Amino acid sequence: MVSKKKLYQYHPQRELASVDTYRTKKKVQAQPADAASLERGVRQLLADKISGDMVGLWLLVPEHLRLGTWDLLAGWSGQPTPRLEPRLALQLVHEAALCVTGVRQSRCLSQKGFELLNGLPFVATDQAIHNLLDAHSVAQAEALQKNLGWLRRARGHFQGQLLAIDPHRTRSYSKRLMCRYRADETSRPFKVAPTFFCLDVDTHQPVCFTSGTSALSVSQATPPLLALAAAILNPTSAAPLVLADTEHYTTALFDHVSQNTPFDLLVPMPDSRLLLQSLQQIPSEQFHPHWAGFATTQRPYTLKGSLAGPFCQLVQRCGEKPDDCRFKAFLATRPHPEVQTLTQHFPKRWHVEEFFNAHQALGWNRAGTLNLNVRYGHMSMALIAQAALHQFRQRLGLPYSDWDSSHLARALFHGLDGDIRVEQDTILVTFYNAPHVEQLRPHYQDLPRQLEQEHIDPRIPWLYHYKLDFRFK
Repeated sequence: MVSKKKLYQYHPQRELASVDTYRTKKKVQAQPADAASLERGVRQLLADKISGDMVGLWLLVPEHLRLGTWDLLAGWSGQPTPRLEPRLALQLVHEAALCVTGVRQSRCLSQKGFELLNGLPFVATDQAIHNLLDAHSVAQAEALQKNLGWLRRARGHFQGQLLAIDPHRTRSYSKRLMCRYRADETSRPFKVAPTFFCLDVDTHQPVCFTSGTSALSVSQATPPLLALAAAILNPTSAAPLVLADTEHYTTALFDHVSQNTPFDLLVPMPDSRLLLQSLQQIPSEQFHPHWAGFATTQRPYTLKGSLAGPFCQLVQRCGEKPDDCRFKAFLATRPHPEVQTLTQHFPKRWHVEEFFNAHQALGWNRAGTLNLNVRYGHMSMALIAQAALHQFRQRLGLPYSDWDSSHLARALFHGLDGDIRVEQDTILVTFYNAPHVEQLRPHYQDLPRQLEQEHIDPRIPWLYHYKLDFRFK
C-alpha cells in the first residue's frame, strides 16, 4: 500500500508546488502554492487538529518572537510575510533545531505538526530548499549574520571582550578536485569543507562564521571573519582580545590585525628548537615570580618580514630548578598583563572546542554541498536556531541548560506527545505527561499574557496572527 505522506516542491516562477508520492516515481499534477492557498491549507490543518511527537518544537515559538526571527527571515528572503520563501527558511531553522539530516527524503516530518509550525500545509522537498538557498548570495547570508548578531548583542548574548577564533573542518566526500587537508604529519590528507568560527568565550555564544573552499588558508579566512565580528560587536573602548591556536601564527595575520582591526591577537608560538634556545637564554632576573614554580616576562618581538612590528612576546617559565624549567611563549599584538592573560584568558580558548562538541549537530558537522552560497545560507539558519535554543536554555535552566543540541532535540523537540488545535484566536498545544512539567508550566501556560508583559506582540506573523498557548495534562 502506498503511503499518503506528501512532500511539496516549490517553483517560484509559477507559484506551484509539485507533489512527490512516497515509494513511487509518479509525479502528481502541480498544486497551487500562492499566499491564499498557503493560508487556506494552514487554517484547514488547524481545523482538523494534529497529534504527534514533535509538538515540543512549538516551545521555540516564543523564543522566535523574543528574538525577532521572522523579521530576520523575511529580510533575508526579500519577501513579505504572506509569501512562501520565509516559511521555507523557517523550515530550515527548525530542521537544524531537530539535529536531523535527510528528513525530507525520508518523509518523516509530515503530519506531526512540523509543517504547521513553519506556517505551511506541507514539508518542502530538497529541491525546493536548494532553489531557495541558491537564489541568495554569500553577502546576503553575511548580512543575515550581522542582523542576528546585533539582535543578540542587544539581548546581552555577548560580552565582546574576549573572543576565540578557530577553523572547524568537516570531512567532505565530494568528487570535486580540491586541496586536501592534513591534520598532522602522520595522518593522510583528506578533503574538507572548512568553516571559521568566532566565539564569545565568556558567554560561550557564536558571534559569526565564514566559510570557503578547502584551499582557503587561515591567513586568508581570518581577516573577513574579524571584519564580520567587528561589524557585529562594534568595539569602541578597550580592544577585545582574540585568542587563537598556533595555526594562526603568521606574519601576514599579525600585520593585518595590528593595522586594520580593532582587536588584539594572542597566539601560542610553535615550540621550535630555535625558540626554546632563545627562551633559555633570557636572564633569570628578567622573570617575575608569581608563585612557586611559575614566573613570567615579556619582551618586544619582531616577526620576519613584518611591516607592523615589533609585537609583544609573553613568556612563562614553569619549574624552580634551572635544569627542570619548562618554557612556553605567546605572541600578542600589544603588551598584556602576563598572569591574567596566560592563566585566565588563554585557557578559555578551549570553549570553542566545547561549542563544536555540543552544537555542531545543528548543521555544522556535515557538508551537503560545496556551493558556498548554499552552505552559507544553510549554516546561517542553524545560527538562528542556536540563538533561539540559547534563550530557551537560559529561561528553563537545569537540566535543559546542560543538554547538548542532540540531547535536547531527541528528548524534548522530538520526544513529547501532544496535540495541536485552535480555539478562537489562539492555537492550543497540549502536552501529555511531559517531563519536568512543573518547570515548563510557569514559562508557557498563559503565554500571551506573559509576552504582553514583556512588551512583545503575542500574535505569530507566519501563523496568520494567531496567538499561542500551552496546556499540560
